[in-house]
Amino acid sequence: MTKTNVSHFSREKDWWRGAVIYQIYPRSFQDSNNDGIGDLAGISSRMPYIASLGVDAIWISPFFTSPMKDFGYDVSDYRGIDPMFGTMDDFDALIECAHQNGLKVMIDLVLSHTSDQHAWFKESRQNKENDKSNWYVWADAKEDGNPPNNWLSIFGGSAWQWDPRRLQYYLHNFLTSQPDLNFHEPQVQDALLDVARFWLERGVDGFRLDTINFYTHDKQLRDNPGLPKDQITSRIAPAENPYGWQQHLYDKNQPENIDFLKKLRAVMEPYNAAAVGEVGDEQLGLEIMGEYTSGDDLMHMCYAFELLSGQQPSASYIKDVMDHVERVAEDGWACWAYSNHDVKRHKTRWDLGGESSRAFTTLMMCLKGSACIYQGEELGFDEADVAFEELQDPYGVEFWPTFKGRDGCRTPIAWENTNQNGGFSNADKTWLPVSPTHLSLSAQEAEKDPNALIHHYRKAIKLRAQHDVLRQGEMKNVRANGSVLSFDRIHTNGEVIQCHFNLSNENTSITTPSGKWDALGKDLGAAQNISDTQIHLGPWQPVILLKK
Repeated sequence: MTKTNVSHFSREKDWWRGAVIYQIYPRSFQDSNNDGIGDLAGISSRMPYIASLGVDAIWISPFFTSPMKDFGYDVSDYRGIDPMFGTMDDFDALIECAHQNGLKVMIDLVLSHTSDQHAWFKESRQNKENDKSNWYVWADAKEDGNPPNNWLSIFGGSAWQWDPRRLQYYLHNFLTSQPDLNFHEPQVQDALLDVARFWLERGVDGFRLDTINFYTHDKQLRDNPGLPKDQITSRIAPAENPYGWQQHLYDKNQPENIDFLKKLRAVMEPYNAAAVGEVGDEQLGLEIMGEYTSGDDLMHMCYAFELLSGQQPSASYIKDVMDHVERVAEDGWACWAYSNHDVKRHKTRWDLGGESSRAFTTLMMCLKGSACIYQGEELGFDEADVAFEELQDPYGVEFWPTFKGRDGCRTPIAWENTNQNGGFSNADKTWLPVSPTHLSLSAQEAEKDPNALIHHYRKAIKLRAQHDVLRQGEMKNVRANGSVLSFDRIHTNGEVIQCHFNLSNENTSITTPSGKWDALGKDLGAAQNISDTQIHLGPWQPVILLKK
């Protein structure tokens, strides 16, 4: 293996703390060879655009060799680049290009499961005596032939699939073609740690860890208990799927997972690399986030689904979330996101307009934690409408029409308001169609419009970068007074910022805090006129105060 020369690129130890990370879904970012699918060379060609946003890092969704049943989240070779995305030389060039543009590179590692086309699984399923027979989660049927327990798949139906070769069931928390690895087998852990080393040696600066709380299952394969109807949620699976009807005590979130995360952190430490874990849980997402990021020997960051919520967050909802974080993750570190490749875009989900979009963007850059923004949200993209005959996502096909899957947030980026492909590709047909509603919001059009949302993103990210207290300070005294969310950010260097956000369409006012303050964020539309007694806030207007 040829190592990438990364000596020229500094990896300060805590670069991740308070970082802004830009998520790239490679199939839909930029097509460089006109086959209708985005690729690694296409990402490199757009690196100056990403750097212009002021973000610290990019996170690239999977590009590994895969049969693409779940678009790369079903890996058949952890050390291979799928040909549709390019070659290892293209990846090395991407690393170099990102570093030259001042950007760290985080890649999406899917460790909980592989594709059924992975060589490990092909060997494991042959019989019960081979060297990898215990590398996946196999179990005998009940006496009546039914699966060993009641665990459910996020993609619908039982989490168990019968295999006629071994005359056993194997566990799959997702598609039947995504068998779960057995983390109770030490050789599995060692093999996955070697995968992490491979990419760190290649020059990556960190990992986004898919479904981090799914790694380890209950050895006894106990049934999950059902939930009372009033406790059923649809946070990580759609309401059409009964997955949320169970309390997932045994199919994930197991205490043995902690030991593996410590081993992974130890592998990353010499490289000053960082990891952000995806915590998928209906009831305990924030608790697990706190558990997995507490101290300096576990994960650096995790994100739960509280701000990927279905309804527009109110001031009181955000206060409740932040109070919850303070209770269960005081020593941990969150990474907040409003949108990603798995949920409807937040502009549509929350029914946002121009001013409300700006307010929530500024808010994210003022919250304690790190932040992920998803490609296209800086351009104001809404959820695309994808016809059934053009659907690619098996999730959408399964639950159509009440749940249309994830294709609507994965359509290719419109870079120009030109042909139907919007500068994404010159192919006759792209893997998903570019949304016609995105053409007028293209990057080219946005750059020419001083009122476009992208400029607000740049200003909000810049404000965060200019103040250590916003990147790394504590968050205290969170309060909600009607539509106004307020909180203090406090840093050990003495810097104090007080933030107030009017999260409504109505005018309101707040009492001017005592002491002397400078009003920040004029170019973000933040209130500047502060009287001795009151600060007036227009609809969706913040006021950001720096203590003198």
